[in-house]
Parts: sequence; C-alpha cells; structure tokens
Amino acid sequence: MAEDVSDRTLSRADLKALADGEPVNLTDCDLEGADLSSLELEGWRFERCILRQTRLAGARLEGTQWLGCRAGFADFGRADLTDAVFRSGDFNNANFRAATLSAVKFEGCKLTGADFSEAATLGLSFTECLLVAAKLPGFSFRKLTLTRLDFAQADLRRADFRETVLEACSLRDANLVDARFDGADLRAADLGGLRLIDATMFKGAVISRDQAGALLSTLGLKVR
Repeated sequence: MAEDVSDRTLSRADLKALADGEPVNLTDCDLEGADLSSLELEGWRFERCILRQTRLAGARLEGTQWLGCRAGFADFGRADLTDAVFRSGDFNNANFRAATLSAVKFEGCKLTGADFSEAATLGLSFTECLLVAAKLPGFSFRKLTLTRLDFAQADLRRADFRETVLEACSLRDANLVDARFDGADLRAADLGGLRLIDATMFKGAVISRDQAGALLSTLGLKVR
C-alpha cells in the first residue's frame, strides 16, 4: 500500500528515505528548488505540491501523477515519464528537453514557454492546455484530434499535422516553417496573424470560407 505524506517541506534526503519502500502519495508538500535529479520515484503521486525550480533531471518517473501542482521552471530534462499523467497544473517554462514522454497525458495544464525539444513523444497527448510560446519542434500530431490547445507563438517548425483535426485551437503567430498540414482540418482553428504570403504552409489543409476571406482581405479583396 502506498504511503501518504502531506503538508511537509521535503528535501532530497527525505525523498531518498521514502523511496526505499513502495510508491508514495505526496499531498500539499513543498519541494521548491529541491535537487531530486536521478531519483527513482516510479508510481509516485504528487497532488497540489509546490515544485517551482525543482530539479528532476534524469529521474525515473514512470507512471507518476502530477495533480494540481505548481511547477514553474521545473527541470524534467532527460527524465523517464512514461505513462505519467499531468492534470490541472502550472508547468510554465518547465524543461522537458530530451525526456521520455511516451504515453504521457497533459490535461488542462499551463505549459507556456515549456521546452519539449528532442523529447521521445510516442503516444503523448495534450487536452485543453496552454502551450503559448512552447518549444515543440518536429512534433507529430498526425491523425489526432486536438481540442482547445493554444499554440500561439509556439515553435512548431517541422511539426506534422497531416490529417489532424484542430478543434478550438490557436496557431496565432506560431512558427510553422516546414510544418506539414496535408489533409488537416483547420476550420475551427484560430489562424490569426496569417498572411496570404504564408498560406503555402497550409498546403493541402481544409479551411473555412471565413478564413479564406480573411486571407484575401490582406490583398484588399472581399469574398461574397
């Protein structure tokens, strides 16, 4: 049975001692700024914990749950987060660079400025997340249905959106150089900031009449 720990300020030594047994449920614990890099914390549950600037680089975090946590600028670089769940948390400016994110779920999270460069992402999913100015170069969203994702100003260079459906998503002012959109359905997406000169980036995608009109209006033309 998992041990329950709540309302404590914990250090690396505290977690190492707890990690000797079964997975632990941490609730309302303060881990701000702690160096937890390379620890083995598989199956742990973090609920409403403070993890601002916490270092978890290279940690074993398979099957972990992160529920309502505040983890701005946390470092998950090169960590193994296979099958982890992130729900309703603040992970703004967190580092997931080169992390293993296979089958990871982000639901209702703030991920503004987060860095996912070079991450292993097979089966990764985002739902109703803020990804404003996030770094997602080369990501594959192929054949997925994306719901309420804000990619405004995000780095989506070389991303694969082929046959993807974007529902209530924003691509406003995102960097879409060399991204692929063949067969994508963008009719419910915010393409604000797009100019007709940039329209070739969406070659093969389906857009609405209103979106087409907005593009042509940049040339002073009106669609009736």
